[in-house]
Amino acid sequence: MNFDHSEKSLALMEKLNKFMQEEIYPVESEYHDLVASNSNTWETPALMHSLKEKAREQGLWNLFLPEEYLPYGAGLTNLEYAPLCEIMGRVLWSSEVFNCSAPDTGNMEVLAKYGSDAQKQEYLVPLLEGQIRSAFAMTEPEVASSDATNIATSIVDKGDYYLINGRKWYTSGAMNNNCKILIVMGKTDPQAPRHSQQSQILVPIDTAGVTVVRPMSAMGYLDEPIGHAEVLFEDVKVPKTNLILGEGRGFEVAQGRLGPGRIHHCMRLIGCAQRALDLTCERVEQRIAFGQPLSKQQSVRESIAQMYCKIEQARLLTLKAADHMDKYGNKVAKNIIAAIKIVAPKMACEVIDEAIQIHGAAGTSQDTILSATLAYARTIRLADGPDQVHMMQLGKNLVVQQQGK
Repeated sequence: MNFDHSEKSLALMEKLNKFMQEEIYPVESEYHDLVASNSNTWETPALMHSLKEKAREQGLWNLFLPEEYLPYGAGLTNLEYAPLCEIMGRVLWSSEVFNCSAPDTGNMEVLAKYGSDAQKQEYLVPLLEGQIRSAFAMTEPEVASSDATNIATSIVDKGDYYLINGRKWYTSGAMNNNCKILIVMGKTDPQAPRHSQQSQILVPIDTAGVTVVRPMSAMGYLDEPIGHAEVLFEDVKVPKTNLILGEGRGFEVAQGRLGPGRIHHCMRLIGCAQRALDLTCERVEQRIAFGQPLSKQQSVRESIAQMYCKIEQARLLTLKAADHMDKYGNKVAKNIIAAIKIVAPKMACEVIDEAIQIHGAAGTSQDTILSATLAYARTIRLADGPDQVHMMQLGKNLVVQQQGK
């Protein structure tokens, strides 16, 4: 693997860093205040729309889309996108500015890769243009969704249409006022082989029978104005043309979606952790304890050194995973994708927790980003598959691989 970033990536990193310095960091607190003071909790502030226009004008738009989706994206490889995604991850909400935020990125990848021409025209193009938002409805409250074969939402063929019944929660993106479309995973054939029972289908959020029940908090945060919703589907009728790829192919679609999605989370988490370390290095020079700056305390120096080592290890593994995805494809790279999904969220939790400890009471307050980023990192240890599932599958794969030698 070449550890030097490409010229294309370096140029975009310079441009993106400049944009963050000039447009994002100066309004970081203002954006949070606007969201907190908005009488309509789930309405995206006008400031976000203004930032999106600026980003698009500067060519910092849809950076996650690879070359085959030009002219809508920047045409970057996973390896080229990794440092850019990390930069965005330094501010939790900034990836939306560049139309690179979850769950829209994953949903756009699904539609681009598996959608019909009609589905692409109706939903993918508006998403690529940033005109609408979307949500992904997979997890259910009544079953252990870490085993996706448990998912019980029914998608029943009624001849001219499908009828959907079920309850989802932590449907990311569904609370936002501009969310127009849900990708729903459910069961079309309970009698089929285990991994051929599920399908994915497009459901407009305003379809009769779709009820957004409530926002779900994650570690005490509602993630306004995007949110994670509990959604009820009661005799929801959707055209058969809304099915993605075909009946029984839900797992195939999910795997195509979750590979890039998992590594994107890891890239952003490295940005979160790096920002926590940077803030800590500033803090320890400013605070005096026991007659000298915290930076002079041996235990503090050791903590900072450990934080740095953990971030670098995770960053290198992320870059290696991205490189393998580019060279060999997501399926071949599944082991190292699983590895980084295990490593990066836990690393971020540890680094951010240590940053909070060194910041003292301020680290737990709303005056820093640390508590919010810790909640995000901890949540990602469950999102797109919990640690235990990735470890179980990775361990199995490694044993089988060794036996096959």
